[in-house]
Amino acid sequence: MGNAYAKSFGVDKIELNMGEKGDIGTKEAQLFAELLVEKLSLIKGISSKKMFGGHGIFHEGKMFGIIDPKGQAYFKVNTALQSDYEKNDSHRHGKMPYFSIPKHVLDNDKILSEWAKKSIEISKA
Repeated sequence: MGNAYAKSFGVDKIELNMGEKGDIGTKEAQLFAELLVEKLSLIKGISSKKMFGGHGIFHEGKMFGIIDPKGQAYFKVNTALQSDYEKNDSHRHGKMPYFSIPKHVLDNDKILSEWAKKSIEISKA
């Protein structure tokens, strides 16, 4: 899945690994976080921060997204949005209220921004 995400950002391949316990982060998570922040650059206030071997994606200090150590991207959802993600074959990140971002969303900057804005609103609630 990570390599499909790499291609959606115009990168041929991201080598995937889980990282080791105690890793500050993986190169894959770092690269993907940078690419996602770049794709969301039309939304002011987007940043990333290393967290738990991956990255958190923030809007004005509120986390609304996660990049796991494998380079998989997730947006924060609530019960109203969860069914939209599930209809698109997204999966939950553990027990957290974050669901994977579908490839067709990552491939379309307009749709990606729309989904991000919904997650940003949820993060502020």
